[in-house]
Amino acid sequence: MKNLFTHKMRGKSPLEIAGIILFGAVAITGLAILFGYIIMWLWNWLMPEIFGLTTLTYWQAVGLFILFKILIGGCGSSGSSSSSKKSSSECKDGKKTDFSKWKHYDKFWKEEGDELYKNYKERLAKPTEESEPTDESEPQE
Repeated sequence: MKNLFTHKMRGKSPLEIAGIILFGAVAITGLAILFGYIIMWLWNWLMPEIFGLTTLTYWQAVGLFILFKILIGGCGSSGSSSSSKKSSSECKDGKKTDFSKWKHYDKFWKEEGDELYKNYKERLAKPTEESEPTDESEPQE
């Protein structure tokens, strides 16, 4: 995660980074307020008329939203750790990143990885050995 952050923030001034953080905080706060008012408006518009329930205050609507988010969850994070693999994989199907090329990585590394890694280290070591002149490799006249 550190590498991703440094890659995304490369070349940005501290003022730009502070602006991004401030914008994110304002956006999250604004969305939280908006969701609370939308839930309150919908509840107060529909529930008393349809089911005869009482109206909600803003904080009751926010609490209801948090409760539903915990119980139902959604893409990104779910409220319970016992969620099925099927439901979490459905949310990830629309992602831009494709890790299908990595599906055989573990099997490859267990079967051939150590040997190929040793060969790679030997290849790295050979150019330094060849660049150093030795008495035997020099032509004698």
